[in-house]
Amino acid sequence: MVREQRLDPEVELIWEDFHAEVNVPSEQLRQWLLTRGSGEEAFGANPDLDLPEPGRRILRVLSKRKVDLTPDDVEVMREAVDRIRALTADRPARGAADDKWRHALLDLGHDVLVER
Repeated sequence: MVREQRLDPEVELIWEDFHAEVNVPSEQLRQWLLTRGSGEEAFGANPDLDLPEPGRRILRVLSKRKVDLTPDDVEVMREAVDRIRALTADRPARGAADDKWRHALLDLGHDVLVER
């Protein structure tokens, strides 16, 4: 007999919000972060170690099942949702600042060019 594990409703809600806001597939996010983390230098022996934060933490959460979340994971999801929503609410005028803004969102796993 398999017993269904019940999650805190708040965790369920943040899980849904997180997956709605983080709209870049994990492999695409990983590739973006590797590009961002490489800068002018070649990758080190383990390129995953060079991934910028908080993207690395977001990737870790994306690889988990809901039932495997830790309190730290829930906090990562909450912070990502808050940061993405704050950034999307404060879109700059077109131009160089627009690229910087979009890159900041991509670092969090959100692509403004993806239809919801």
